[in-house]
Amino acid sequence: MLREFRFRVVLAAAGLIASASSTIAQDADELSKQLANPVASLISVPFQSNFEWGGGADDSGFAYTLNIQPVIPISISEDWNLISRTILPVAYRDYLPPPDGNTFGLGDITQSLFFSPKAPGLGGLIWGVGPAFLVPTATDDVLGSGKFGVGPTGVALIQRGPWTVGALANHIWSVAGEDDREEVNQTFLQPFVAYQFGHGTSLTLNTESSYDWVGDQWTVPINLSVQQVFKLGDQAMSFQVGGKYYAEAPEGGPQWGIRTTLTLLFPNK
Repeated sequence: MLREFRFRVVLAAAGLIASASSTIAQDADELSKQLANPVASLISVPFQSNFEWGGGADDSGFAYTLNIQPVIPISISEDWNLISRTILPVAYRDYLPPPDGNTFGLGDITQSLFFSPKAPGLGGLIWGVGPAFLVPTATDDVLGSGKFGVGPTGVALIQRGPWTVGALANHIWSVAGEDDREEVNQTFLQPFVAYQFGHGTSLTLNTESSYDWVGDQWTVPINLSVQQVFKLGDQAMSFQVGGKYYAEAPEGGPQWGIRTTLTLLFPNK
């Protein structure tokens, strides 16, 4: 009897461990799926590091950009969210022509606001639209435009099974700023596809293409990265690492790079 009782206790404990492990895996998968959705009801604070090589006149320059990108969903009604997405770049460039040589400082802030339905639409379509703003916060002329800009932004995606497929876009025109700086007239296109492997692991392929209508110039970096959701104590986080290749870039721009992103996650309780 005692031996049988012990055996049942061991089985029960194993069941509890297995159940807990399954719950943790499901939570990680759900967070991973929400991370693939730019307008999910998830507060996240990514710290995205971009290490890039091949820039400058002799193609041997190095650039580093840290993008701090808080995403904050705000419930504005029973059916709608307002998603605030901010990009604050902190940049270093070592391949500038004399007399600069190199520089370090803040870039321009891009602030996007998406009005997004809380429930998916027809066919599971998830979408959001709103305004985007360019704020001239750069501490050096080469790190920013010197212009205040505004324009529309939008995102649309479908999530089915382990797949997320969609695109984000904006267009910004300058409306004010330094008179001696070039006008801003730029389109940004970010098609993306992500696949969830389970246990919080995912693979993402995207491009972050921009077209400068003033300079008639495309910039087309292609990014492939793997991401893992995990917990450090009670703090949910994700870490992403991947490579970047520039299929098209302005003269003197970088050719390839490595991206790492550490994201703090604050899911709804």
